[in-house]
Amino acid sequence: MNGRFGEYGGQFVAETLVGPLEELEAEYQKALVDPEFTAELDRLFRMFVGRPTPITELHRLGTTEHGVKLWLKREDLTHTGAHKINNSIGQALLAHRLGKKRIIAETGAGQHGVAVAAACAYLGLDATVYMGRVDAERQAPNLQRMKLLGARVELVDLGTATLKDAINAAIREWIAHPDTTHYLLGSVVGPHPFPTIVRGFQSVIGREARAQFLEENDRLPDAVVACVGGGSNAAGMFSAFLDDPVRLVGVQAAGEGRGGEGGHAAPLLYGDPGVLQGTRTYLLQDDDGQIQLTHSIAPGLDYAGVGPEHSHYKDTGKVEYISASDDEALDAFAALSSQEGIVPALESAHAVAGALKVAREYESGATILVNLSGRGDKDLTSAMAALQQREETTR
Repeated sequence: MNGRFGEYGGQFVAETLVGPLEELEAEYQKALVDPEFTAELDRLFRMFVGRPTPITELHRLGTTEHGVKLWLKREDLTHTGAHKINNSIGQALLAHRLGKKRIIAETGAGQHGVAVAAACAYLGLDATVYMGRVDAERQAPNLQRMKLLGARVELVDLGTATLKDAINAAIREWIAHPDTTHYLLGSVVGPHPFPTIVRGFQSVIGREARAQFLEENDRLPDAVVACVGGGSNAAGMFSAFLDDPVRLVGVQAAGEGRGGEGGHAAPLLYGDPGVLQGTRTYLLQDDDGQIQLTHSIAPGLDYAGVGPEHSHYKDTGKVEYISASDDEALDAFAALSSQEGIVPALESAHAVAGALKVAREYESGATILVNLSGRGDKDLTSAMAALQQREETTR
């Protein structure tokens, strides 16, 4: 690992973190070739996480509109309800190997925080989770779950009080206690080696999905679609298809749908390269290099940056990036729930909305595999309120 994806990635950190990052990279490399570590990780995936997760064929959504068959990779069926648990268990095991019993983490939608709290409870580690106050208010059920699972939750009021600010707070805490604390970063963002480590633990999604789709269809899908905030679920899903003749599509949050005018969280569509939170990547910044305000109805997508690997894929054309607005995500949230009996997270609803857009470009008989990264329990209050408000506005 050299920490670079083309011109992106790297390690732009305080000197006090260089040693812990080097230690983490070395331990990860050892773990990859340690049969005991890989066997324990596989055992926890099966017995704690609930892997393998299935793929589900949709019978109404997409088929009735475009004649295209949609399939879902069901990460919503994991323990804690999202893909975040894959990385949390993996990094918690690494922390054990490093002899670090104190874990800190950030969370936006709350799913990573819940996954960290659950993994730490199971493995006997101390967990502190930083969460923006705005996200905590719109994701109250996950805040309660974290506390119930034994985690200490630190609410962050600085900046926009969302994911970016939670990451900043966690990094400051790590700088203060690097020798005793492991920062369990939840996405493919941040300084090297985090983007590679997180993608590595999430690659189980893509490996399973590819094998399952081939078994069910005797062919690969025409397209694979995933939502992209920081981008870990997409990086894990896409990793198994990079050498295949398959169209890969990442969906970012268009928010209010005003494009380059703001009110969104789509740096891969409207941002420029820069350095944010330890890595060089695409980000939303003004002419003076100040980070711009972001917006998405999905807290897990409300981030001004993106993983550096996605930035490289954008420049090389390996992955195509599109967007879905709040309204489009709400439509997909309601449609998947009522037509297929599956309530998605608002983040995942962006992927479904993007897949329906992609489906319009294909003829009947095509297949699209969508990574349903999480379930929608956490979003019921905010999503139903938004749907109700929209209905009242259009009367």
